[in-house]
Amino acid sequence: MRDTVLVIGSTCVDVLIRVEHLPRREDNLHPAGQRFMVGGCAYNVAQVLAQGRAELTYVTPVGMQGVFGPFLLPMLRALPWARPIALEDKENGCCYCLIEPDGERTFLSIHGAEYTFDPAWMEGLEQKHFDWCYVCGLDVEEPTGEALVDWLEAAPIGRLFYAPGPRIRLMPPERTQRLLALRPILHLNRAEALTLSGAETLEDAADFLYAETAQPVIITLGAEGAAVRDGEGLHLVPGCPVSHVVDTVGAGDAHAGALLLGLSRGLPLEKATALANQAAARAVMVEGASVKLEGI
Repeated sequence: MRDTVLVIGSTCVDVLIRVEHLPRREDNLHPAGQRFMVGGCAYNVAQVLAQGRAELTYVTPVGMQGVFGPFLLPMLRALPWARPIALEDKENGCCYCLIEPDGERTFLSIHGAEYTFDPAWMEGLEQKHFDWCYVCGLDVEEPTGEALVDWLEAAPIGRLFYAPGPRIRLMPPERTQRLLALRPILHLNRAEALTLSGAETLEDAADFLYAETAQPVIITLGAEGAAVRDGEGLHLVPGCPVSHVVDTVGAGDAHAGALLLGLSRGLPLEKATALANQAAARAVMVEGASVKLEGI
């Protein structure tokens, strides 16, 4: 049997907290409420792929100490495409999402077992072949990220899809270079592209990253859409209209998941990016990282 997409990474609980403004020192805020939702970059990408009926294997560790793992594990075990790894002696983390009235979010992430990796979890997958593999920099950043890169270097995958994430500046430089040497398709936002490249302009960042990987570089630009750097140069794929913004939680993950879905279906890069722009637009109009793909 041939599997199409492998996703490796985190599932956590997003705690959505709506605030009138970000807390200042000695503030005493009264949030409008809180809500628990399933999140995590890798999970968000995987659920978009699953909605698109991709042939999907999702490997995710779950820490069973504390309250979050026991909440997550039954849900994950019910998903035919998920391969949760229960870690009985570790605690799962969570992400506190502070959401301001305009929908912008600020994250306070407590990393736990969900951001770890052990090559033993991949037992049996070496005999398969995956056309695509998704990983996020938040998973690679952790100490066990070295073992994840080791595994990727010998993995039975065709192409790597890498989302460096907002903490790329904290990644050990040699680990970043090893990842770039795998020639991944890069998916990142403007700030991440500037940080990873060291460039001062979007154009220079895109050119630098493309030269590093010789693979497409997709840079999300919010409502503007996404800039795509490929062998023909840099061009913009326009964004989609948004009637209202509930919050921006998971919008980047929705974009990454839909882009990867389009590519796994064999869509040309520009059409796959247009699909991703539509998914991101939908993501900001719903609460949390959940997004529905019907009709796009």
